[in-house]
Amino acid sequence: MKRRLWKACILIFAFSFMMMGCKKNVGTPEDNAIPKEKEEEPVAHIYGFSAITMDNPFYKALEGTVRNEVEMLGSTLITEDPKGDANTQAQQIQNMIDRGVEAIFLSPVDWEKITPSLNSLKEADVKIINIDTQVKEIEAVDTYIGSDNLKAGELCGEYMIEDFSEGGAIGILECQAVNSIKERIKSFEETIAKADCGFEIVGRAETDGDREKAKEECQKILQAHPELKALMCGNDQIALGAEQAAKEIGRNDIRIYSVDASPQLKQAMMEEGSLIAGTVAQSPISIGKKAVEIGQGLLNGERPEEKEIFEDVNYINEENINLFGEDGWQ
Repeated sequence: MKRRLWKACILIFAFSFMMMGCKKNVGTPEDNAIPKEKEEEPVAHIYGFSAITMDNPFYKALEGTVRNEVEMLGSTLITEDPKGDANTQAQQIQNMIDRGVEAIFLSPVDWEKITPSLNSLKEADVKIINIDTQVKEIEAVDTYIGSDNLKAGELCGEYMIEDFSEGGAIGILECQAVNSIKERIKSFEETIAKADCGFEIVGRAETDGDREKAKEECQKILQAHPELKALMCGNDQIALGAEQAAKEIGRNDIRIYSVDASPQLKQAMMEEGSLIAGTVAQSPISIGKKAVEIGQGLLNGERPEEKEIFEDVNYINEENINLFGEDGWQ
C-alpha cells in the first residue's frame, strides 16, 4: 500500500513539473513576466542651414521644410542668412562650426569662393549636404541634392522653339556665380542652337540673382533691342524683375521664360496681360525632405547610394498651371 502511495506521489509531482514547463503566455502581463526590450531614444543632432539668400522664396520654402523635418527628429536647426554675400557666408559657416553643428545644408553664394569653408567643415568633421546649387569642388561634399537644372534649361529652350518657330532676337538674364543658373542657361543655349531655327542672342546681362538689378539690366537690353521677342531668365526672381521692367517701358510684346515655379511667379502668370510664357517647376519640399533623410543617415554612418541626386522637373504654362496650383510650391 505504501509503495503504491509513493508511486502516485511521484507521478503527481512529475505531471505538475511538466505542466509548469509548458505554461503558455495567457492572461495579464503580470502573469507572464517576459521582459520587454527598451526602445532606443532617437539621438538629437545639431544641423546648420546656409543658402544664398533668404529673400528668395525658394530658399524660404526649402528652409521651412528642412526645419520641420529636423525638429520632427528631435534635433536642432541653426539657420544663417548671408544675403547674397560670399564673405558673410564664410563667416557664418565658421560661427556654426564653433557652435558645434554636426551637419550642414549648404547652397553656396559663390560656387568657387565657398571652397575654403568646405575645407573648414571637413576639418571639423561636419557632414556637408550640398543643396540646390552645386559647389565647384563637388568631391569635398558628402552628397548633393537638387533639381535637374540641365533638364530645366532644355525645357525652356524647347518651349521657346515651339512658341517662336520662326526664331528671332532673344535676351538672357543670368548669374554666373550660381552654378544651378549657369547650368540652366548653358542647356538652354545648347537646345536652341541644336534646333537651328533662327534664334539670335542679341543681349545678355549679369543680375547677381537680384530682382532689382535684373529689372535695371532688362530695361537696358529692351531699349537697345526693340526687335527682341523673348527673354530667358535664370530664376523666377530675375523673371519677375524682367516683367516689371518690360511693363514699365511699354514692352508688352515680349515673352519671358524662367525656372522655379514659385507661387509669386505662378500668380503673375495667371494675371491678365502677363508676359510670363512659362517656368520650370522645382520642388523645395521634395529636396528638403530628401536632404534631411540623407543627412540623418550620414550622421548614423550610412552613405547614400548615389553622391549626386537630381529631382525631376516639369514645365508649367497657362495650359497646365491648374494641375500644379498657383498658391504654393510643388
